[in-house]
Amino acid sequence: MGSRSSHAALIPDVDHIRRETGFSQASLLRLYHRFQALDREEKGFLSRLDLQQIGALAVNPLGDRIIDSFFPNGSQRVDFAGFARVLAHFRPVDEDDATIRDPKQPEPLNSRMNKLRFAFQLYDLDRDGKISRNEMLQVLRLMVGVQVTDEQLESITDRTVQEADEDGDGAVSFMEFTKSLEKMNIEQKMSIRILK
Repeated sequence: MGSRSSHAALIPDVDHIRRETGFSQASLLRLYHRFQALDREEKGFLSRLDLQQIGALAVNPLGDRIIDSFFPNGSQRVDFAGFARVLAHFRPVDEDDATIRDPKQPEPLNSRMNKLRFAFQLYDLDRDGKISRNEMLQVLRLMVGVQVTDEQLESITDRTVQEADEDGDGAVSFMEFTKSLEKMNIEQKMSIRILK
């Protein structure tokens, strides 16, 4: 037990990262080892190329978009804190998270609303706060590949945007996106069990 906590001491700002992400010390240690394995050149940060080594992202149709989320504002590198922060969106929600949360504290990164914000930004390619028909079409094309014709995909896109677009501006705002997914168990769908 003592050796585990001494290993955690090797993680820069471990206490701050634990508070911010909600990860346990053991989970942070596992993530740190994964971070180090991806950082083959021992630079202390990861590049896009490093993250492209992750097999699950390589085969995920949204893999490039997910990788982009590690690099906000055009940055070219992510340190361990940023790596853990993005992965925290996929941490399962604990039942006691809501009961012990101080309302003065920021919402946990793995909250329903933050999971929805994360998912929204995967669609909002130009970061203008709305998902246009074209953005929806691009993402759906990535997701379904050649399994449907262009005509079918256009029809699915039009119907999806039309159903979610409550104000009739031809795009889906974050609030409209949230409302369209209110019945979906996003907490379950956007969770990776190993990230407790």
